Amino acid sequence: MIYEKPRFLPGGDRALFVEFGDTIDPELNRRVKQLMLTIQGAELPELVEMVPTYRSLLVYYDPHLTSPEELRAKLKILTEKSEAGEFPNPKVTEIPTAYGGEYGCDLEFVAEYNGLSPEEIIRFHAGKAYLIYMLGFIPGFAYLGGVSPRIATPRLPTPRAKILAGSVGIAGNQTGIYPAESPGGWRVIGRTPIELFNPEKEPPALLQMGNYVKFVQITAEEFKQIRKEVVQGTYCIKETPFLRKNDDGSI
Repeated sequence: MIYEKPRFLPGGDRALFVEFGDTIDPELNRRVKQLMLTIQGAELPELVEMVPTYRSLLVYYDPHLTSPEELRAKLKILTEKSEAGEFPNPKVTEIPTAYGGEYGCDLEFVAEYNGLSPEEIIRFHAGKAYLIYMLGFIPGFAYLGGVSPRIATPRLPTPRAKILAGSVGIAGNQTGIYPAESPGGWRVIGRTPIELFNPEKEPPALLQMGNYVKFVQITAEEFKQIRKEVVQGTYCIKETPFLRKNDDGSI
């Protein structure tokens, strides 16, 4: 459900939630992103941090500079302003990905689970642009929605202790990329050689909420070459404007 009007809820003694609904929906997520951009543009002195999610925006504030009531009143005005404003055109970041084998240990399982061949899984996975709904779990991890029902697969019953950085996984109707080595329970179908998170860069995360990701299949040889360029600092990320052609996000 998408709320006609957002709800303002307390988030402890120094934060407020602005909730737009209770479902995973591109339009709802767009409203979250647009409000975040509007608040950033307002440059509120009491603002400490904002955390966008699928359906809400958590706004942290300095309680010495404002009260919950005062901030709620400002946020209501900014919410109305954001609804009337124009949403910036999102971009598509291409993620070169080697599928299967040593790069995607769960590709065969995902194929068998869905009654498809590994090649069909790759074709479905790399055949569309995925909306970045939010970042979370670990720094730089982007939750990408809109996986085709044909390849949706439940996560592992028991998470693995170590998933390699760059691993591309599927969990239900979501897909994502592990930006760093970490535990994880998503079904790993591939890996990218590019860097997703670097604390020395600004912004440190390559992927940002509201933009899109498109996976591009590469060979093992291309993986090694791109990885070498990434280490040398010579690899160029390919980004293009997002131009929707179909309702399912395929381009």
